[in-house]
Amino acid sequence: MHEMTICESIRGILEDEAARQDFRKVDRVCLEIGRLSGVEVEALKFGFDVAMLGSLAQDARLEIVETEGRAWCMPCSRSVPIAARFDPCPDCGSHQLQVTGGEEMKIRELEVS
Repeated sequence: MHEMTICESIRGILEDEAARQDFRKVDRVCLEIGRLSGVEVEALKFGFDVAMLGSLAQDARLEIVETEGRAWCMPCSRSVPIAARFDPCPDCGSHQLQVTGGEEMKIRELEVS
């Protein structure tokens, strides 16, 4: 389950930022996760609670904003939404797509005290 490793990395980032910005507690963490990132959101939610035990984010609320997958369709010459990698273009059925969005995974916002 690589989601646990992701949660441990988030904990490390929070601890580093707390030292740098001088805050003592994280009340809310908002993550932006693309649908094509390969992250299982439910596993991440479970892992987050476990990974934050004993940390400055132990009781933090986790919010996840999922972003849609997008790709550039070469035959259509436009951006189209896709639900999964290797899906065909929803307009022309072509598989000549280049992913342009939905792979991201980042901390979008923190609420601290």
